[in-house]
Amino acid sequence: MKKTLSFGFLLSTALIIAALFLQHCKKDPSADQNNTNNTSGTSSYSDINNTYGFGIFNKLKGIWDGPVSSTTSLGNFSEWIVDFRPISENQISEKSELDTANNIYMSYFIAKYNNEYRVCFRNGGSWSGQTRVSYFLADSVYESATQSFYRFAEIIKKEKRAYTEVIFRNDSLLMKSYTNKYNTLTTATIHMSWTAKLKDTTSCQAAVTNFNFPKKTLTKDFTTTFTGQAEAVYYTFSSGDPYPEAQQPYLGQATINFTYSGSYTPVSTNKVFVMITTQPLISGVTINSANMIYRSRYVVLSATHQSFVFSSMHPGTYYLYALYDADGNGAYSSGDWASTTNTTFTLPNAGTATATTQINYTIP
Repeated sequence: MKKTLSFGFLLSTALIIAALFLQHCKKDPSADQNNTNNTSGTSSYSDINNTYGFGIFNKLKGIWDGPVSSTTSLGNFSEWIVDFRPISENQISEKSELDTANNIYMSYFIAKYNNEYRVCFRNGGSWSGQTRVSYFLADSVYESATQSFYRFAEIIKKEKRAYTEVIFRNDSLLMKSYTNKYNTLTTATIHMSWTAKLKDTTSCQAAVTNFNFPKKTLTKDFTTTFTGQAEAVYYTFSSGDPYPEAQQPYLGQATINFTYSGSYTPVSTNKVFVMITTQPLISGVTINSANMIYRSRYVVLSATHQSFVFSSMHPGTYYLYALYDADGNGAYSSGDWASTTNTTFTLPNAGTATATTQINYTIP
């Protein structure tokens, strides 16, 4: 396997997920300047055929990849990969994991609230022993031939609490998040931004075809859901969440295992990077770098934690790889170990799958 294996980015995924986990948003002045044709409130959305923000569905689908910048102590990171695919005719989602405890799940779907139909953004996950799920509704949209702008504000306190802006220009995506830091600030401040390029649209095509996605049909009726609540934010997965991750359709789970060939004895304090792609990466012992665009899911594990369950995973056929960081430097280099087989598995609709790969090769 060539030394060109570039998976050091996985070590920074922890901080990227932390940034997104803590997100809760404010308006970007530059976005205001570029999106003055704000159509919010100019027509009635009581008809589902006029669902506000519906255009985002066709723009989100695909695998996106790009750097994250943050104004917090987390700093900036070179890469974050997200695989958005439809999970019903009116919903699209993705999930990212860091390890056995830390993850983020995002989905967009059609909701009814205050007698209006709008695209809802559900953002939830676990980080450092904390959990949080938040709900946002599209409240500002601008769409033209060259760019599109969507803002999603927290449902009850709106932009004073949190919001996220999603901006598309051709094959580029800019997601900006702001927060009032759990209501400790009077106005929200910039938290993070993600600038991504669309890398692949083939992996999502089966789901697009299956659902004839997207359609203007209702996912969730939130008419009375948030009555009497201070904010549309939940700090436990087991109490109150109106649309738990486990209830979202079509998704399955894959149990992934890795082993070591007899000549390899891992150090327990070292890490293994487990990666899943939608196209094969290896020919012989050589990486096909052109297929790096098909990276879909990945996780960082202890070298002796040899099993992991990817939950809320899109159905489809995948390829599994495991790479051991022998020198502990966070970047794959000479002397590190890797699996050299394009281990494949297929996950059915709302089903389960199991796959095992073996680490059996030392990078020259």
